[in-house]
Amino acid sequence: MSSSVPHRSVGGRHELGQNFLVERRVAARIAKLVPPGPVLELGAGDGALTRQLADRPGPVTAVELDPVRVAGLRRMFGPRVRVVHDDMLRFRLDGVHHVVSKLPFGITTPVLRHLLAQRAWSTAVLLLQWEVARKRAAVGGTTLLTASWWPWYEFALAGRVPSTAFRPRPGVDGGILVVGRRPVSLVEPSDRAAYQRLVREAFRGDRLLPALHGVLPGARRWLAGQGMPGSVRPRDLSAEHWASLYRTVSCR
Repeated sequence: MSSSVPHRSVGGRHELGQNFLVERRVAARIAKLVPPGPVLELGAGDGALTRQLADRPGPVTAVELDPVRVAGLRRMFGPRVRVVHDDMLRFRLDGVHHVVSKLPFGITTPVLRHLLAQRAWSTAVLLLQWEVARKRAAVGGTTLLTASWWPWYEFALAGRVPSTAFRPRPGVDGGILVVGRRPVSLVEPSDRAAYQRLVREAFRGDRLLPALHGVLPGARRWLAGQGMPGSVRPRDLSAEHWASLYRTVSCR
């Protein structure tokens, strides 16, 4: 027996990176990473992930933009799943505990920013391009986007998904990213705008010390106190380093 979802309507707007997940084993693997509680699926497509989520205890809401697929999902799941015809970039996550999504590769960053800016959810399990998932999990060094949200979220890489698990088959593999809200923030949520301005300033250059010269006159002393050389790059800082740096700047 095949472990793939029937291909009757897989495939989508390829310019948006809509390579639909069709491998049941991968869908089951993703569903197991979601903690118990109400779940919201963004971009349900043909229901590969939805089917696994519907078999769990607790309510499931599936958001899908394509009206044809919305109708198909409603026929498939009936009252077991609340299917909403909406855009994942605009949908409000009020009352949601956890989020699951195979993000369209072409709009991954806008969706992730939209998700991180909302406070209603605890855990998000996201299927992205492999290299994007690695970057967001700070494998080999962090990025501006990850550093901007690190005080409030933890990012972890949970595995690689071969390109053969999608239709149409993309030219790259997928990666599973698990984003969890920190139980205790490293920076107060009310300081988010000021903290993120600091991170943007720090990432303006290749090296941290020159970039912070006008922001933190004592940057060299801060680096020495952290046991880091003056040649350190912004990408080399941990979440705790960023929080410490912000506290130093804000207490001047």
